[in-house]
Amino acid sequence: MALKLKTKLALGVGFLFLLLLLVGGVGFYYFNKISLESQDVLKDNNKSVEYGHKMLDALNAWEKERDMARKVFEENLAAQETNVTEQGESAITHTLHRDYNTFLLHDDSLPLQLALQKSISRIIQINLDAINAKNIQSQKEIENAKVIIPLIISFCILIGFTFIVNFPGLIANPIIKLTEGIKAIANKNYSQRIHLQRDDEFGDLAKAFNDMAQQLDAYEHSNLAKILFEKKRAETVINSLKDASIGIDKNGTVLFANQQALQLLNLKEADAVGHAQADIQKRNDLFRFLTKEENGMPFKIVVNNKENYFTKEQIDIEQDQETMGHVLILKNITPYKELDVAKTNFIATISHELKTPLASSDFSLRLLEDERIGHLTTEQKELVQSLKDDNQRLLRILSELLDLSQVESGKIKLNLQAVPVNDIVSKALAAVQNAAREKNIQIKQQLSEYLPAVKADAEKAVWIINNFLTNAIRYSAQNDHITVKAGLHDSGHIEIGVQDFGIGIDVSLQQKVFDRFYRVPGIHEKKGTGLGLAISKDFADAMEGEIGVESTVGKGSYFFCRFKVA
Repeated sequence: MALKLKTKLALGVGFLFLLLLLVGGVGFYYFNKISLESQDVLKDNNKSVEYGHKMLDALNAWEKERDMARKVFEENLAAQETNVTEQGESAITHTLHRDYNTFLLHDDSLPLQLALQKSISRIIQINLDAINAKNIQSQKEIENAKVIIPLIISFCILIGFTFIVNFPGLIANPIIKLTEGIKAIANKNYSQRIHLQRDDEFGDLAKAFNDMAQQLDAYEHSNLAKILFEKKRAETVINSLKDASIGIDKNGTVLFANQQALQLLNLKEADAVGHAQADIQKRNDLFRFLTKEENGMPFKIVVNNKENYFTKEQIDIEQDQETMGHVLILKNITPYKELDVAKTNFIATISHELKTPLASSDFSLRLLEDERIGHLTTEQKELVQSLKDDNQRLLRILSELLDLSQVESGKIKLNLQAVPVNDIVSKALAAVQNAAREKNIQIKQQLSEYLPAVKADAEKAVWIINNFLTNAIRYSAQNDHITVKAGLHDSGHIEIGVQDFGIGIDVSLQQKVFDRFYRVPGIHEKKGTGLGLAISKDFADAMEGEIGVESTVGKGSYFFCRFKVA
C-alpha cells in the first residue's frame, strides 16, 4: 500500500526523534551509571573508614578521657554496624563488638585493646580496598563510555546527514515541477503536463493539475457557439433570481439587470444594459439612489401602489486581485417588515388592554388595606402585599412594552426643551426613595455646580435616570450605597450617571446589556424584563444623546447618559 505524504513526513520526523532518543539514552545510561558508582565510593566506604579512625582515636584517648572516649567509640561502632557493605566486613564488625564488650569488663587489658585496634584496622583496610576496586571499575566504565558514545554519535550524525540530504527532495522536487507547471498555465501554455509517478498527495495534485490543464486547453479551443451558449445560460440564471440584481463593470457600464430589477426601475432592458450608469442616474431617481447611497438600512419602494421594503447588498467581483465590477442585489423584506409591524401592534394592543384591569385590581387591593372597610389578619395582609407586588411588576412590564412598541412604530413623541439637570435628578430620586428605603440603601449625590440646562424631553430623561437608579438598587446589597453623578463631559454635553458597588458586569457583556430582552447570565433575579436599558438607549438616541456603561466585576457598575447642552 502506497504511503501518503503525511505518513512519510511523520515517519521521517519519527526517525530523527528515535536517533535523538538513542544518543540521549546511551549518554544518560553511562553518565548515570558512573555517577552512581562514584557516589558509592564516596558514600558508604568513606564513612566506614571515617568511623574506624574515630574509634582508633577513642582507644588512644581511653586512659586520659575515658567517659568521652567510650561515648565516641560506641557511637561510631553503632554507625559502623549499620553501614556494613563489603564481604567479610560484617563478621569483623561482630567480632569488634564482642571484643569491645569484653574490653569493658577488663579495660586495663592491653591484649584486648590491641585486638580491638587490629579489628578496626582490618575494617579500614577492607573499605580502602573496596574504594580502590570501585575507582578502577569507574575508570573502566568511563573509558567504555568514551568509546561507545562517540561511535553512536558518529553513527547518528551519518544517518541524520544522509536523511537530511535526501528527505527534502521528497517534498521539494514535486513542488518545483508544480511551480513550473503553474507558471506555464499562467502564460496560457495549456499543453503543459506534470508527470509524477507517485501515489501520495503530490501524485493526486499532479493528476488534478493535468485535468485542469486539459479543461483549460479544451476551453481555449472551444468554438464561438459554445461561448454564446454559456452566455445565454448565464443570462437565464440571472433572470431566474428572485432578488433584483444589477451588474456594473469597473468602467461604470451596466452589464446586466434581471427582470425584477427592471420592473423596480421601470426601465426596459435596452434602456439599461450596455449604458453608462452616469446616463441612467440622470433619468432615474431610484437607480441614482441605489448606486450612490452607501447606507445599508432598509428603504421603501412603492410597487403597484403597494409599499415594499428592500435592503441593498453590494458584491464586488475581483479577478487577479483587481476589482472588475460589482453586483447590486435588492432583497425584498416586505413580509418580514409586515410581521414586525404586526408584532409591534400586537404588543401595544395587548399591553393597553391589560393595563386597565390591572390598574383596577391594584385600586381594589388598596381598598382591602383600608381599615375602614375591615381588618385583615397578618396572613391576609401578606397575601395582599404579595398581590400588590405582582400587580406593580406586571404594570411596569406593560409600561415597558408600551414604550417599546412606541419606539418600534416610530411614534415616539418628544418635547425637546431646556431642562435643568437638578430637576431630572430630583424627580428620578423621588421615584425610587421607597425602593431604596426597603433595602436601607443610601443614595449620595455628586452634582457639579452651575451646570447648564440640557436639551431633552424631561419625562424621557427622568425615565432613563430612574431606570439606572432602579437597577442600581436592585443589584446592590442590603445596607449598601449608590452615587448619582452629574458633570460637564465636554463643551457640548452633560453627563448624568449612577454608580453602584454591586456585582459588576464582565467586559464582554457590557454592550449586550442594551439589547432587548437581554439579561446578564448568572444573575438570578426574578424581577425585570431586559427591556429597561434597551428602551433607555432608544430614548437617548432619539434625543441625540449617548448612553453607556463602565463596569468591573466585583466592584460595581457606572451607567451614564450624555445629553446635549441646551
